[in-house]
Amino acid sequence: MKTVLITGANRGIGLEHVRSFAAKGVRVFAAARSPRDANELNALAANHAGKITILQYEALDPDSPARLKTAVGDTPIDLLLANAGAGSGERESFGAVDVEDVVRLIRINSIAPLKLAEALADNVATSDRKLIAFQSSLMGSICDSSGGYYAYRVSKVALNMVAKGVSNDLRTWGVIVVTMHPGWVETRMGGPSAPLSVEQSVVGQQRLFDRLTMKDSGHFFNYDGKELPW
Repeated sequence: MKTVLITGANRGIGLEHVRSFAAKGVRVFAAARSPRDANELNALAANHAGKITILQYEALDPDSPARLKTAVGDTPIDLLLANAGAGSGERESFGAVDVEDVVRLIRINSIAPLKLAEALADNVATSDRKLIAFQSSLMGSICDSSGGYYAYRVSKVALNMVAKGVSNDLRTWGVIVVTMHPGWVETRMGGPSAPLSVEQSVVGQQRLFDRLTMKDSGHFFNYDGKELPW
């Protein structure tokens, strides 16, 4: 990897990906909703002078992908990691689903990554690695047997469909497109009971990035490289 672009880079899994890639000497475009308030990310950038460029990205803003494109210009991007996302914050149990919450999460978790891929597809296609990875969730797998969390589940199922479609549309471009489950990770969203640290999840995902080939495009993977059912 020479250059990567990561959304949701100000905390949790996204921040750890920035930290790990920068430590490897990779140039990182780190996109965050509010760069001024991203204290850890700014401190990380200061410690890796010239390796981390912080950019503003708001998933609910339809103009954000175009602004990212303007910021990076024609720079080849080996990995586009669409990591930014949101949860409902509630169980959203049967009989208590908030329609507006469902629509909001679909916009953030599925439509925004699609528009991001559209805006930066040329940058990825001109790179050496040619990889787009969408951060999804096992809760977006129809084979997942548990219930509840309808808004979040629907948004991640939609993202998985987006990823599958993008993988087909960009296959002739030589671009590898995958969807990933990071595991249940101890982050603000995952909570303190999660069994995985952000470091464990990121190490696994970056190992996966290194081994993916075109035959893997259009598939859904766990952080440890195991393929998951749709």
